[in-house]
Amino acid sequence: MKPAQLPPGKSGLPILGETLNFVADPYSFVKKRYQQYGSIFKTNILGRPTVVMVGPEAIEFVLSSHMECFSWREGWPENFKVLLGESLFLQDGEEHRKNRRLMMPALHGPALVNYVATMEDITRVYLKKWKAQQEFTWFYEFKQLTFDIASQLLLGTSNGSESARLSQLFTNLTNGLFTINPLPLPFTTFGKALAARNQILEHLTQVIKQRQQNPTKDAISLLIQSKDEDGNSMSERELIAQAVLLLFAGHETTTSMLTWLCLELARHPEVKERAVKEQMQLASKGALSLEQLGQMPYLEQVLLEIERLHSPVGGGFRGVIKDFEFKGFHVPAGWQLLYSIYVTHSLEEIYPQPEVFDPDRFSPQRQENRQYPFSLIGFGGGPRICIGIAFAKMEMKIIAAHLLRSYDWEILPHQSLATVRVPTNQPKDGLRVRFQPR
Repeated sequence: MKPAQLPPGKSGLPILGETLNFVADPYSFVKKRYQQYGSIFKTNILGRPTVVMVGPEAIEFVLSSHMECFSWREGWPENFKVLLGESLFLQDGEEHRKNRRLMMPALHGPALVNYVATMEDITRVYLKKWKAQQEFTWFYEFKQLTFDIASQLLLGTSNGSESARLSQLFTNLTNGLFTINPLPLPFTTFGKALAARNQILEHLTQVIKQRQQNPTKDAISLLIQSKDEDGNSMSERELIAQAVLLLFAGHETTTSMLTWLCLELARHPEVKERAVKEQMQLASKGALSLEQLGQMPYLEQVLLEIERLHSPVGGGFRGVIKDFEFKGFHVPAGWQLLYSIYVTHSLEEIYPQPEVFDPDRFSPQRQENRQYPFSLIGFGGGPRICIGIAFAKMEMKIIAAHLLRSYDWEILPHQSLATVRVPTNQPKDGLRVRFQPR
């Protein structure tokens, strides 16, 4: 019996491996090798031998059918563990299942119903501000808006200047997640990220102490009160770690998707026109409501196409904790695994002309994402699909509905809209627009 063979690929330079190529442009790095080797190949990046997997079949293997071979905690670079703490994001097995069950009620079902009015109120404040400003950079504005929504609904805090300070701290923290050389010196990107993390933890400790004494209707109050089947609740340390994750995940990715949504609508007037028409028909029946949010099939198609073409996150890391075989290749425990969202979303056999922005891919007639499970994975998939998916989708719909019902915008000249993928996917100059009421 011949010994199982490692996947094809190269290890690159000693120590560095192919890290520099990978960090310079993760998408091209994976795409080129996928074209050369197929859906599984090896490399050496971020100091570890790594297997990269691409395509729905490979993604299903990692996220669903063979999850037991992989660990989240062992997969993400050290920076993530230091900066994002022991949150749900880095937990495995029973610990993850238990905490996920405790957190679910704060982000789904009846809790969401209570969030609609606040999401709308905060959105209206920003619309008024943008109307007065007329010209601004949308990425930074969305970052503030989504952060305000996250801090008010998830933490119950609503102080404007405090919210702006925290939002900036999270920007510093995010920048530290992908530094190749994490030196903890005060003037380095990683040092600034650590300082930001400490200030965030300090703030959250205060908030949690207040909520323990006076619970309100926000997600953290629900978490403080929730108990598992044995009657145990989360410790203060756990609550703080989950709060960091909720705030981080609750605004970074939504900001990215909203920015690309407004950019693509401005670039494609015919798509915007259809989306406006759908909203005007709903508006003629009354104000925006939870019920109306479920009656926007075209806006849903547009958002799915944004998720496909401009996924906020490019992929995910795992640690291989159990040897496995895929397509006849053997991968040993101890390796790192990277699965690529970007490249999976751009496979021509699933999405013809993948570089074209085309919301009709998701129309009832075409449903290109339904040919194979795990071919649209901007929010992950399987048992560990993003816990905030319903919260994020509702928030994006509310903001988009208000924009489409009452406003117009155009892209200002002399700016770069090239895609920058790290730390989160955004147009290079942040999308400067001219904004006016319709």
